[in-house]
Amino acid sequence: MTIRTIVTGAVVVAGLTLSSVPVLAQQQAPQQHSEIAPAAAANAPEGNEVKYTNAELIPLTVHQAWLKSGKSEDVFFDMVTQLAELSAQNRNLELPQTAAAGRRVGEMIKLMAKEDTDQLLYAVVDAAVRKVGTPLPAVAPAK
Repeated sequence: MTIRTIVTGAVVVAGLTLSSVPVLAQQQAPQQHSEIAPAAAANAPEGNEVKYTNAELIPLTVHQAWLKSGKSEDVFFDMVTQLAELSAQNRNLELPQTAAAGRRVGEMIKLMAKEDTDQLLYAVVDAAVRKVGTPLPAVAPAK
């Protein structure tokens, strides 16, 4: 199960104030589904669902991702969470599932994103995942 914790406090990302910053954790099993449907999409009329594939998210800068989210904190949070899960999966890492680790990841993402809103959001998220992730246990090959 993916655990998402929100670090509270005002944060400026992409030149806009966000009242929350995502904090991330990795699923125990590799994620097979590469699209997100934010909670806000549940109330959207049918046919207007907001979903992004990994291929759509990876090339976005921090600022572009914020605009693509419709300036929605919930959607942006889902984008960051999806990218963190992808990064952890690709790097065979597990993200710690503690509030302290979540705050650490959130702070790293905030600082890096504020430094340059024209950098790729995936690069920001990937750097944070690499710092806090731990290698998944090796699985013995089936005989």
